[in-house]
Amino acid sequence: MQRHFAGAFLAVMATVAAPAAQAQLLPVSIELGDVSLTKLPFVMAAEAGIYRRNGLEAKQYITPRAAELIRQSSGVVVPQEFVGTGIGDINIGGGSPTIVRMTSDARAPQRIVLATNDPVSRFHIMSRPDITRPEDLKGKRIGFSSVGALSHYVLMLWCRKMGFDPMRDVSLMASGMGGELIKRGRVDAFAADEIAVGEAIYQGYRDLVDTGAYKFPMPGSGVNALKDWLPKNREAATRFVKSTVDAIALIRNDKEAAFAAMAKWYGIRDARAQEHIYAQAVQLPTKPYPSVEGIKSMMEIYDYREMRMHQPEDFYDASFISNLDKSGYIDSLYRK
Repeated sequence: MQRHFAGAFLAVMATVAAPAAQAQLLPVSIELGDVSLTKLPFVMAAEAGIYRRNGLEAKQYITPRAAELIRQSSGVVVPQEFVGTGIGDINIGGGSPTIVRMTSDARAPQRIVLATNDPVSRFHIMSRPDITRPEDLKGKRIGFSSVGALSHYVLMLWCRKMGFDPMRDVSLMASGMGGELIKRGRVDAFAADEIAVGEAIYQGYRDLVDTGAYKFPMPGSGVNALKDWLPKNREAATRFVKSTVDAIALIRNDKEAAFAAMAKWYGIRDARAQEHIYAQAVQLPTKPYPSVEGIKSMMEIYDYREMRMHQPEDFYDASFISNLDKSGYIDSLYRK
């Protein structure tokens, strides 16, 4: 039944997208900033031909750094054929690290957020088995990826929630994600994304904190376009955002296609891991508006001079999602 419905769903999408597909294909390069469930819609868009049906000639790749980080933290090996380099016209990555880099690194690509499919924290804090209470992390070392990254941003919010001073009550350790670093005694706990959680539990680490319970607003992973590319390529951006909502709908309608994409692009073939990722993937927002509340919260956390020179609206453009929403197109994807 699910397969039959998924086939009908793809047929409807193909019909709706037919005018775009008949037009000239517009080139777009897509840089996947990390390996996580929030990238799954874009992997599936490539596999299901959604980009091409929407009139795009897409070149999509996972960065070498992202591939190496997921290998170190979770043991996931990305096939080499999907690893590529270069600055994409569109980056699929966190709004927080993108904006922090833009306001603290003179060489950082300047981007604008068009969509956010990760607006609420889902990070877990995984700890040594002997640490049994969140309060016991006071005085301990907690790993994250890099300053400004979503793992760091979430830990800063969590420390505030716990009444911890992140400078004095805990040691936040960059490049500190992964059970291997607990084994080596370099950290006592670490922030884990949805892929790393399942592996860490399997390895015997304690799932100590689910930050999702706090509903922290997050400028999470989404569609970030180069500012100097966007004005001349608004049609390509429009088609890409449409592809994004099409792919999110496909995840919900075709579980087996999601599993196949995980296996091919991420090398994840373990049924337990696939089920864990999919259970969270179906929670991605059907209307991925830029996370304005997340951007505002992030600007409060990273309250330095250059950040203060901006307003939240400097960092996002909600018009692409808004136009699709007002047209009724997104709702039409979920009508049986």
